[in-house]
Order: sequence, then structure tokens, then C-alpha cells
Amino acid sequence: VGVAGYTIFRRQGTTGTFTNVGTTTGTSFAATGLTASTQYEFYVVARDAANNNSPQSNTVSVTTTGGGTGTGTCTVHFDAWNNGYVAQITVNGPRSGWSFTFALPSGHAMTGGWNAQFTTSGSNITASNQSHNGNLSAGQSTGIGFQATRPNGNTQLPTIPGCTVV
Repeated sequence: VGVAGYTIFRRQGTTGTFTNVGTTTGTSFAATGLTASTQYEFYVVARDAANNNSPQSNTVSVTTTGGGTGTGTCTVHFDAWNNGYVAQITVNGPRSGWSFTFALPSGHAMTGGWNAQFTTSGSNITASNQSHNGNLSAGQSTGIGFQATRPNGNTQLPTIPGCTVV
């Protein structure tokens, strides 16, 4: 029986109780209500059409950043397939410089990126503005993105702190 949906659990920090923060029938979820410069851990439980739950996924740790100055927003759209995906991210102004750090799920590897400076440290990736797209006025935006591989059959996608999944 195929996957009918997912339940997402989150906790702040590395100790304490995980809380159910939502469900999705797709392979993406918008993590909202997060605090800047704070570590969070997430895991997912899949369920089938008969309402049977899978064991919980591996825990993914992310740390939010301040995102530069201003009140701009960020959205991300994933195009996914069996063994990979592309993340297309739109960073909206106003912003004076921007960056965000996210973790790829276990077994995933970034294979390329565009229109941002990407640095990696283990499974953590930081995307930051380039000189031509760091200062965004209200109404302006810039598009960035990356491609990643994942084990065949793995449906996990990274959470991009501060971004709403569209």
C-alpha cells in the first residue's frame, strides 16, 4: 500500500518532547512559528491508506538564522523524483544581505547550486547572497536553487529555515 500522508514532529533544541506540528499529503511542509537563531529537530511518520504508521524517520536538525536585515520572506518549491530533487528558492525584499543554513537528510548530497554562495560543513549547507543579489528593496526578489541526490525510494526533503514551501 502506498503512502497516503505524513505527520511532522518538531522540538526546540536537542532535548524535550517532540510535538505534532502538522500533516501533509505531499512531499513538502512549511515549518512556521520558528524563532531566529534557534536549533530545531524534526522527524516524520508516514501513513498508508489503511492508517498504518511507519516507524519514525531519522531526526533532522536545523538551526534558523536571522536572515539578514529587513522583513523579507522566502519561499521554496521542490521538484522531486525517486533519487533526487531540485529546490527553487525565492528570496523577497526588503533585505540587506541574506543567508540561511539547512541540513540535508541522511544520505542526501548536493550536486550543484546557482545564484548564491553555498558552503558545506558535513550535512549542513549555508546559502548566502552574492554581490549582485544581496540588497533587495520591497517588491524585489531573487531566485536561487540547488539540486541534490537521495537514496532511491527516500522521500525526505530538507527544511529551509525561514522559507515557506509552495
